[in-house]
Amino acid sequence: MTGWLAVAGLGPGAEALVTPEVTEALARASDLVGYAPYVDRVAPRSDLLRHASDNRVELERARLALELAAAGRRVVLVSSGDPGVFAMAAAVFEALEAGPAAWRGLDIRVLPGVTAMLAAAARAGAPLGHDFCTLNLSDNLKPWSLIETRLRLAVEADFAIALYNPRSQARPEGFARALALLQAICRDARPVIFARAVSTGAESLRVLRLPDATPELADMRTLVIVGSSQTRVIDRPAGPLVYTPRSAAVPAEAS
Repeated sequence: MTGWLAVAGLGPGAEALVTPEVTEALARASDLVGYAPYVDRVAPRSDLLRHASDNRVELERARLALELAAAGRRVVLVSSGDPGVFAMAAAVFEALEAGPAAWRGLDIRVLPGVTAMLAAAARAGAPLGHDFCTLNLSDNLKPWSLIETRLRLAVEADFAIALYNPRSQARPEGFARALALLQAICRDARPVIFARAVSTGAESLRVLRLPDATPELADMRTLVIVGSSQTRVIDRPAGPLVYTPRSAAVPAEAS
């Protein structure tokens, strides 16, 4: 039996946002590997072995998936959103590079998914309609000083900014620091979108101006999008729409 490994994104939550490609891979799989809440999103099947694990064991999870594939199993390693965006695809390739040479001959595919960032942006309108960047505010794998540097440079470049993992119970101070930094640097009333659990029954969406944004509005299920200086809000009875125009003015010094 020839094994394979598919690193798959389950999307932001709704079953309708799981791609047909991922659904097909799950139907063919002999083994399902992933963080327990993501494994729970996949319907049980009598011939599907489930290998659920804790949150902070990404490399161990990746090695298990590679070992199973090397043993001839058909393995799907699941992430939420897209597996290449702050998720398991990078961990798999870290394990592959450090692992046995034989693993490099495995059939390994990354199956994209709808990210929380894209789902949140679609709910809000088109806040990522022009240049944007994405930052992970978790300092588990990088120092806070690097997060702060990247945040400052993103504001200087006038990107719209999507912020992942803003605020956990273990480190509630991180988002407060990031928000204070944004408010001090920007000094304007650009819109900020707090999109929580988009596409699930717990979904909520709030649009505020940056001076009115507070840390407790976010948790680990929240995707925060901070507009650029050009991002606009269209008020309407059904709720605001946020968009960033497709064009940008040429700076005076460059004209």
